[in-house]
Amino acid sequence: MKKVAGERRRFGYRRIHLMLERQGITMNQKKLRRLYREEKLQVRKRGGRKRALGTRRPMVLPGRPNEWWSLDFVSDAFTDGRRFRVLAVVDDYSRECLALVADTSLSGLRVTRELDALIRLRGKPVTVVSDNGTELTSMAVLKWCQETGIDWHYIQPGKPMQNGFVESFNGSFRDECLNETLFASLSEARSQITAWKEDYNRNRPHSSLGNLTPCEFALKMTLQKQAA
Repeated sequence: MKKVAGERRRFGYRRIHLMLERQGITMNQKKLRRLYREEKLQVRKRGGRKRALGTRRPMVLPGRPNEWWSLDFVSDAFTDGRRFRVLAVVDDYSRECLALVADTSLSGLRVTRELDALIRLRGKPVTVVSDNGTELTSMAVLKWCQETGIDWHYIQPGKPMQNGFVESFNGSFRDECLNETLFASLSEARSQITAWKEDYNRNRPHSSLGNLTPCEFALKMTLQKQAA
């Protein structure tokens, strides 16, 4: 039942019941309906616009670079009180920060353009992981997923630790950069944030990587793959 619901997300329990019968699986419809509700497989009502739904299947920990990119937004303010945001993109295997994009506005279309720029440099990821923010469930993201064939996995609302790699990164980024630096302008913020990103990737040891930096770990994995 869960497999059919995952493959056909707009099917209700009655149609799932028919699909199971076609596979030779017989079950009382009332029992199937009860299980369907207990597993929270109900079809969501569509809102006023299309939203990217992403995958339903459970996530598997990445086993190589470019398998799983996580992204999130971090907010901060200039010295005059104006707000700006930073799009953070992390490779969850190597823990490398792939991008820190600072701007006063970051739309879904802008997110896809930044991802396209990363893909030109590094190749395609298998899966992108994010929360369910408006920009990240936009038509621009839906179209991008269809055109690139890249899976987009959305974490459950209210459970940020399902995106724990980028959440951990965001904590370091805020603690070591944003909270330590005053930004008078967007150009100044971009310059300081880019410098911190390079230091994070090249010079900051990461305990989960055996105290290697993300760049050192990525190089080590590449050399091991070539030697295998």
